[in-house]
Amino acid sequence: MSLKASYHDVPVEGRAVLVREDLNVPLKNSRVADETRLRAALPTLRGLSAAGARVIVMSHLGRPQGRADPALSLRPIGACLSQLLERPVAFAEDCVGPAALEAAAKLRNSEFLLLENVRFHAGDEANDPDFAAQLARLGEIYVNDAFAASHRAHASVVGVAERLPAYAGDLMLSELQALHRALDDPRRPLLAIVGGAKISTKAGVLRHLLDKVDRLLIGGAMANTFLKAEGREVGSSFIEDSALAEASSVAGRAGEKLILPLDAICARQMAPGQELRTFAVESVEPGWMELDIGPRTRELFAAQVAGAATVVWNGPVGVSEIPEFAGGTLSLAEAIAGSGAYSLLGGGDTAAAVDALGLSGRFSHVSTGGGATLEYLEGRELPGVAALRNAA
Repeated sequence: MSLKASYHDVPVEGRAVLVREDLNVPLKNSRVADETRLRAALPTLRGLSAAGARVIVMSHLGRPQGRADPALSLRPIGACLSQLLERPVAFAEDCVGPAALEAAAKLRNSEFLLLENVRFHAGDEANDPDFAAQLARLGEIYVNDAFAASHRAHASVVGVAERLPAYAGDLMLSELQALHRALDDPRRPLLAIVGGAKISTKAGVLRHLLDKVDRLLIGGAMANTFLKAEGREVGSSFIEDSALAEASSVAGRAGEKLILPLDAICARQMAPGQELRTFAVESVEPGWMELDIGPRTRELFAAQVAGAATVVWNGPVGVSEIPEFAGGTLSLAEAIAGSGAYSLLGGGDTAAAVDALGLSGRFSHVSTGGGATLEYLEGRELPGVAALRNAA
């Protein structure tokens, strides 16, 4: 994992440092509704400021389709960032052109400037060379701290890295080090838990993990498709019919590595306030849906966790946003948090579920990456990371 050195290894005092962060956070009534990604950016921003850099921050927010959209302005994020940093954060009305250049020119050592949403220009997502060159004019050094956006070959992620000396930020390094420790140099046994709804969205993850793990636990709605492929009766549970062959293929290749649920908490509708019943997975009655792992499965999964030295978890094992079906995810989270294993939690849905349960702080590492983490779990090299490796 030989990335080019971090920004700590280069003098930045008095230099304009262009930092790509992922500040793509939810807004409610023009206020930040979840500060998680902003807080994750603080170590790099504070580190650069403390070293005397002129810190110019860029990010995307939402999908404005290459046009300015006031509802997706980064201005409210700048206000929140200022509060978290306990420092003023200047704001540029654009990320390129005269507004950005003038704001950058006014910046003094250790001060912060936030540029407007890079996706207000179609050139970002297109990795347009001219747009990348305009961004690069703002800085002397480029720092990529946006792990969660590094699966995108965009101008602000890849194009700028080709035009400036490029380095990794603290968050980028911590994410890559955690993934490397969990998947590429793990303490064994290595246990992976994969949940969520569809096999089709995680087929690459499942296949890649099979080459690395000692045990693979499957939960969530995707387990129904595996069970159906084995000929089990799954009632009215969600089944991804187009993925039955893939499920059979993965199961055949996995052999004894693969562990599926034994029982399930079921209801007639996926909604709060339903009558609940527990069925063995081979005998779910018609009209009932598997919506959470059952008590025997919770014990089985907890025992597997207790025997692991490294645990990688991606995807809830039930419909965790509905309290009646969150028990399996909670019990699994508690088992992992209470184990002595090195634990890596990846994926937005999983992180949100565990955060809602108040257990995030008890995992070794909770990844900020959604799609980026998934692509790493698939064994793909992320374009933003590759750009740092290739930086001159």
